[in-house]
Amino acid sequence: MDIRERLKEVEERIAKSAERAGSSRSQIKLLAVTKTHSVEIIREALAAGVEYIGENKVQEAELKIPQLKGLYKEFHYIGHLQANKINKLLALEPELIHSIDDLALVEKLNARLATRNRMQDILLQVNTSGEESKFGIAPQAALETAGKINQYSNVRLCGLMTIGKFTDNETELRGSFRLLRELRDQLSSFYPELELKWLSMGMSNDFEIAIEEGANLLRLGTVLFGLRACAIRN
Repeated sequence: MDIRERLKEVEERIAKSAERAGSSRSQIKLLAVTKTHSVEIIREALAAGVEYIGENKVQEAELKIPQLKGLYKEFHYIGHLQANKINKLLALEPELIHSIDDLALVEKLNARLATRNRMQDILLQVNTSGEESKFGIAPQAALETAGKINQYSNVRLCGLMTIGKFTDNETELRGSFRLLRELRDQLSSFYPELELKWLSMGMSNDFEIAIEEGANLLRLGTVLFGLRACAIRN
């Protein structure tokens, strides 16, 4: 199955899940996770109809994004961001940074943006599964953290991001997604001036459940591209 066929199948699954959730396909953004995939493969995906691409590592994005300029609609950064990579990432002009989980990082990001006279849209990453292996702030810290982020003038908080619990237990998985939606609703009530538009949750193995729980920004890799190059070599 080639990328065009995979994309068609994924689109159908998204549409059906959205219908079950009382939403519509037009309200959901599909972000193709291009980590480890070559520029040639990404070009094929873009030609097949992919519009939004996401990279996990700044170093890899530096090599690929300049070669894809003009082909994609938006580039998102979805990996853990280190402070010493901020300048390199900003040079690539990401539409959205999904993985902000530290106020010290926000302060440094804001300062770098100020020197460029630029605003950056970001998401706050929340660890809704409680798994120690995952990045993200604790759910109980979301309200205070969002309020502090709101005080910076060059970053704009646009929603929340999480990685679903690594489990076969659908109830637990749904719970981790539902918690993010409930946190977003709580934050919207406390900070009505914020437009918390995005709930970035749902990956290749759980995106249909995520949609049913309110996701409107999906991060899909394997289901579109097949196994990553590194996974094949191993």
